[in-house]
Amino acid sequence: MRTGRHVVSNLHAHLVFVTKYRRGAFTGPMPVRCEQIMREVCTGFEVELHEFNGEDGHVHLLVRYPPKVALSKLVNSLKGVFARMLRKEFGAHVREHLQGDHSWSGSYFAGQVGGAPPTVLKQYIEQQQRPV
Repeated sequence: MRTGRHVVSNLHAHLVFVTKYRRGAFTGPMPVRCEQIMREVCTGFEVELHEFNGEDGHVHLLVRYPPKVALSKLVNSLKGVFARMLRKEFGAHVREHLQGDHSWSGSYFAGQVGGAPPTVLKQYIEQQQRPV
């Protein structure tokens, strides 16, 4: 449970972001750097990133967030900051695998974790085949 001044909460969300056109852009050190950047963004929102993984064309996040955080704002920040850093740090690779100015698809998945225990979802995310 997470406690605040006037609230006790236990909010978890499963987020999935897909690369533009599902192109396999995440290779080599990119998934590790993606996780580092997303952890920093989450910290700025007072959000805990419990689990992160993905495959070459998408990433999964399991986050625990306070009720004051709008998931849409968190998602926009996560995708935006990472896209800027991706182009700055891996520009040549990004130009080769992605076209245009967008790294991510405009859509995303956000599911409230409630049906399955977070531990089961965490195992599912851990089992994603991270590219090498």
